[in-house]
Amino acid sequence: MPSEHIQWFPGHMAKTRRLITENLKNVHVIIEVLDARVPVSSRNPELRKMTGDKPTILLLNKASLADPKKSKEFVKLYTDTHTVCILCDCVTGEGLNRLPEAIRTVLKDRVERYEEKGQAGRHLRAMVVGVPNVGKSTLINRMSGGIKAKAENRPGVTRNKQWVTTGIGIDLLDMPGVLWPKFEDQTIGENLAFTGAIRDDILDIEHLALKLVARLRELYPVELATRYKLTDADGWKDMTETQLINLIGKKRGCLIPGGIVDTERVSNLLIDEFRAAKIGKMTIDRLPAPREDRI
Repeated sequence: MPSEHIQWFPGHMAKTRRLITENLKNVHVIIEVLDARVPVSSRNPELRKMTGDKPTILLLNKASLADPKKSKEFVKLYTDTHTVCILCDCVTGEGLNRLPEAIRTVLKDRVERYEEKGQAGRHLRAMVVGVPNVGKSTLINRMSGGIKAKAENRPGVTRNKQWVTTGIGIDLLDMPGVLWPKFEDQTIGENLAFTGAIRDDILDIEHLALKLVARLRELYPVELATRYKLTDADGWKDMTETQLINLIGKKRGCLIPGGIVDTERVSNLLIDEFRAAKIGKMTIDRLPAPREDRI
């Protein structure tokens, strides 16, 4: 499927939108999990419309795969009077020790009311939302101390809401991943596809790899050249994306009989190595200008 037509909004996502809206009254705070490599593209604009002024914690997950310098800039951008932003890794647990206190901080008034009524320690309730495959279930499993939610490195695993109790006085409502009906900016669709938020089996992987290698050549040329041993003598900086994919295929031995490059194999290799940060720690979203109306 050409990337200009990247869309993924099956029926269960419409159901998830309804679940989120219906359950807002049952929670005190929203925890939106973002992918730190694409902190703009993975922030669903529809979620902000649905959750309104509900206190929000943004988790920039998969920080170990992202560009550390850019991550710090995004944390600063996203932190304001309505929102706390935390850089974390839900697999290792790094950064998550800040989450309980952040929740109690944004719910300070509610916590004080509970204490005044002699209900200190009463559980707070948080809804965990985000696009597919950003690590929501991994977060819940880490916070609950066990495997409470299905967690796999592919989108669309969680299909129904589920409540999970933690040992830190916070109940978590796990929601399925949800995208929005149409990507107005196709760069967003591409970024989500690069990071695995859209199922690979509905994508044209070879076309996606062409888009990815163009993005990496623009944003992280040194890392790209180092990983695939690209030299000035190769002329790789001036090649078309197709030529560059073929060069990488030759460098990595992705060949079929006759010395022809197996473009499907090298395309999968490039995408897999990007997702695993083998090319380098990268953030491929650009920092947007600050906005007064962001939440």
